[in-house]
Amino acid sequence: MDFASLLGFISGIALIITAILLGGSADIFVNIPGMMIVVGGTVAATLLTVRFSDVTAAFHAAYIVFTRDDTNPQEMVDNMLELGKISHRNGLLALSKVETNSNFLRRACNLIADASSQEMVQKTLQTEIDSLISRHYVVQDVFRKMAAYAPAFGMIGTLIGLIQMLSRLDDPSSIGPAMSVALLTTFYGSLLSSMLFLPIAGKLKARTLMEVTNLEIIREGTQGILANDHYANVYDRLSSYIPEARRKPLKIGRSKAGGAV
Repeated sequence: MDFASLLGFISGIALIITAILLGGSADIFVNIPGMMIVVGGTVAATLLTVRFSDVTAAFHAAYIVFTRDDTNPQEMVDNMLELGKISHRNGLLALSKVETNSNFLRRACNLIADASSQEMVQKTLQTEIDSLISRHYVVQDVFRKMAAYAPAFGMIGTLIGLIQMLSRLDDPSSIGPAMSVALLTTFYGSLLSSMLFLPIAGKLKARTLMEVTNLEIIREGTQGILANDHYANVYDRLSSYIPEARRKPLKIGRSKAGGAV
């Protein structure tokens, strides 16, 4: 589980609720018609903009943000070093039997075992990486669009409330409460955008960058295996993807190439 995402969301909501309770009753912040306008309008506009399959994929990705950790790049470096050791000891064909949770790594191992050329492997794996970036961009864009729509529908709800308020100007005592209700939809839209949609989009982008780093490590490690480089030389190339302060001393990893892509 990604505790940073969960902690950020819970602490943010807790601080907002605490501020509301310290300022008075929380009942004044509840307005069902306003919630319907903001939430319903945001979802409807998003469905009009993107495909339904992209929306479902986006919410599935948001679930992953809170429930799954990324593979550490250092772990992926260790995996590629271990694969290099296996290829030196048992030959390239042995890589076809490597057990891994990563579809990308499995694809790379099969290309190596099939005696594909370095150029073909490079182009195939790079195409996979570019395709992943494009798919992830679509998912991130769903939440960026929702972050833009939510405040807009909040303003629409405020305008509706102001129109209803102005229609009752003959009763001055109702202006204050009516204005409060009118502003609630703007509050809902800003809260959803700033506390939910934009942070999720940002987290998904960060996850994409981390995943691409892991894929680049696999691609570069594959080139080292095909070139029959010594694992120390491969390590020097792969470690460049990791910040210097976080690099571990050279070592051979596990007997299985794990990690999810």
